Amino acid sequence: MLLTRRQLLRAIDGARIKQAIAEAERGTTGEIRVSVAPFFWGNVHRVAELAFERLGMRSTPQHNAVLIFVVPSRRSFTVLGGEGIHARVGEEFWSGLTADMAKRFRGGDFTGGLVHGIDTVGRELAAHFPAVPSGHVNVLPDDVDFGPG
Repeated sequence: MLLTRRQLLRAIDGARIKQAIAEAERGTTGEIRVSVAPFFWGNVHRVAELAFERLGMRSTPQHNAVLIFVVPSRRSFTVLGGEGIHARVGEEFWSGLTADMAKRFRGGDFTGGLVHGIDTVGRELAAHFPAVPSGHVNVLPDDVDFGPG
């Protein structure tokens, strides 16, 4: 199913995604963001890295931020983890996660795919970067980023 960015924006439940991020982050010092990008030419992974930078995700103290970057017009997405979380979960985790999310996306369940990804990432973040006794300090916003455009 090929969706334009505008159609995807109508197809996803931003409030549910924001709630899923807040819940996932309660158990960890990590941060999760979702970004939906407009059409662009070039490498999706490279543009996701630029978005990671633009969104301030490299500034997390333990380098444990995760970005789910979706480009509906390209029928593509990628999940990027900061150096801290990537060193603990490895490439196999990211590959399995994106395969699970892609299956849901192909079935038209965009919100469900994103929430599944957020929940899965949240569990891994909590396992490797548990919340501190004083509670989670939200360093980055939980709202879906709709990028430039």
